[in-house]
Amino acid sequence: MSAHPLNRRHALVLAAALTAAAPTLSLAQAKIKVAGIYTVPFEQQWAGRLHTALIAAQARGEIEYKASENVSNADYERVMREYATAGNTLIVGEAFAVEAAARKVAKDFPKVSFLMGSSGKPQAPNFSVFDNYIQEPAYLTGMIAGGMSKTNKIGMVGGFPIPEVNRLMNAFMAGAKEVNPKVTFSVSFINSWFDPPKAKEAAFAMIDKGADVMYAERFGVSDAAKEKGKLAIGNVINTQAQYPDTVVASAIWHFEPSADRAIKLVKEGKFTAEDYGPYSMMKHKGSSLAPLGTFEKKVPPELVARVRAKEKAILDGKFNVKVDDNQPKSSAK
Repeated sequence: MSAHPLNRRHALVLAAALTAAAPTLSLAQAKIKVAGIYTVPFEQQWAGRLHTALIAAQARGEIEYKASENVSNADYERVMREYATAGNTLIVGEAFAVEAAARKVAKDFPKVSFLMGSSGKPQAPNFSVFDNYIQEPAYLTGMIAGGMSKTNKIGMVGGFPIPEVNRLMNAFMAGAKEVNPKVTFSVSFINSWFDPPKAKEAAFAMIDKGADVMYAERFGVSDAAKEKGKLAIGNVINTQAQYPDTVVASAIWHFEPSADRAIKLVKEGKFTAEDYGPYSMMKHKGSSLAPLGTFEKKVPPELVARVRAKEKAILDGKFNVKVDDNQPKSSAK
């Protein structure tokens, strides 16, 4: 029995429409190849947040993900070129120490999208920048530290005194000062992104001089605080599970909003050079104050109330944490 002419005409029109839409549909639904390049091990806080977000995207079936860790600065450009040549459409990593080389690679591969941690500006058409703008939760953890210190002495150990680190430490210090104007700070930089033993030794020196709360911008600081029976404040990730009696609170970075935005734009063919910094802020769920967990009942209720009120003010846009990129200085005598 032959099909009715009208029905057959409708079928042909529908088939033609589906055929025309197929390339768009497949582009939106197909997995894209993403590469991660890190100069530190996956376990390091900053790189670990990128790695975790991209693994999650892969688990959802959105991307195919490969990554290289512990890539030296001298080898970074070569690895970038290899990934770009291998058909990866999005490359994520850090360009802080290799800005010129990374930007040169981006120019040589205009059809590849680059989302790189950088102190510089976006570079058209395909080089976007980001960093962990988590000064808001850093301020909140500073408030907790200032309220928990009994000696009014806080120790702070950072990696390098670059803007990305300085702004977090300055926000932390401002938060501590708001709650406890008497507090003083010992500040030290180990000039490494991953050297736990060196960070631990720097922390020991501060504790020996009276610091009873340590700002752990680097791994190793919480170990020193634990051994000496002092408190610590975490940065970028929450390590309270490993230090349940030491880490009071942490400023957490969530790279997912940045990663998910980049992946979506690449799939849609709309990725452009832009600054992803704002997507690390609390209003975009790019950062947060970690739950107090094991310290829920150890932090005084009135201090918790102050912190929660400030947190709400930040989210409501009624309080802006100042971005201060200047190198923080010690004030302890």
